[in-house]
Amino acid sequence: MILRQFLHTDPVAASYLFGCGGKASAAVVDPVGDIAPYVEAARATGMRILYVVDTHIHADHISAGRAVAEATGAEYVLFEGAEAGFPFRRVKDGEGLGLGNVTATVMHTPGHTPEHLSLLVTDRTRSAEPWFVLTGHTLMVGDLGRTELASSAEDGARALFTSVRRLKELPDHIEVLPGAYSGSVCGRSLSGKPTSTIGFERRFNKAFRIEDEGEFIAAMTADIPAPPPEAARTRAVNAGAEP
Repeated sequence: MILRQFLHTDPVAASYLFGCGGKASAAVVDPVGDIAPYVEAARATGMRILYVVDTHIHADHISAGRAVAEATGAEYVLFEGAEAGFPFRRVKDGEGLGLGNVTATVMHTPGHTPEHLSLLVTDRTRSAEPWFVLTGHTLMVGDLGRTELASSAEDGARALFTSVRRLKELPDHIEVLPGAYSGSVCGRSLSGKPTSTIGFERRFNKAFRIEDEGEFIAAMTADIPAPPPEAARTRAVNAGAEP
C-alpha cells in the first residue's frame, strides 16, 4: 500500500493518492488545484493513475478531477446517481475498484449531497479486512458534513442518518480519511487533525454518536452556517452544466 495525503488551505480540503506499489496501480481522490502534485506523486512512487474519483459534486471549490483524468488517461469516477453533463465511469454501491493488491469498495453515503460516495480500502497483502475509509464530506474528524447544499437540509439530514448508521457498522480500528478538516465551510466543529478512526469518532464526535433519528435531524438542521460563496454555481461547473 502506498498512500499520500495532500492538505490544501485555499480552499481547506484534503486529497489523496493511494494504490499498490507492487502492481503500479493508483487512484486519486478529490483532487484540488494544480494537477502536478498528483502526477508527480504517482511518478515518484512508480504508479500509474487508473482512477480519479470525486466523492461528490463539490460546492466549495472547482474540482481538478477531470483535469487529472485527462492528463493521465485515467477513468473519471462518480457515483452512478450523479447528474453530470459529461461522460464518466458510473460506480454503484458495493462495486470494487481494483488496484493490484488493493481494492477500493464503493459505499453510497448520501446526505452531504445525494450522490456522495465513500471508499472502503483493503490491502490484501496485509489483510482480507478493510484498512481505512475515505469519507469525503460525510464523516469528518469531529463532525459531519452539512446537508443543505444539494437538497433541503431536512432531506439531506435524513439521508445522512442512514449513511452514518452504515459507517457505524465498520470496526473501530478502521481509519477515517476525510475530505476536509478545520477551516472548511462544509462542516461546523471540525478538528485540525485530518485523520481519525471509526472508534474514536464513535466515542467523541457529537453528531456521529447521536442514535435517535429525530434528534439527529434536529441537530444537523440547527444553526446552519452561511453557504460557500457561489455554491450553486460551483456545483453547476463541477457537474458540467456551466463552463
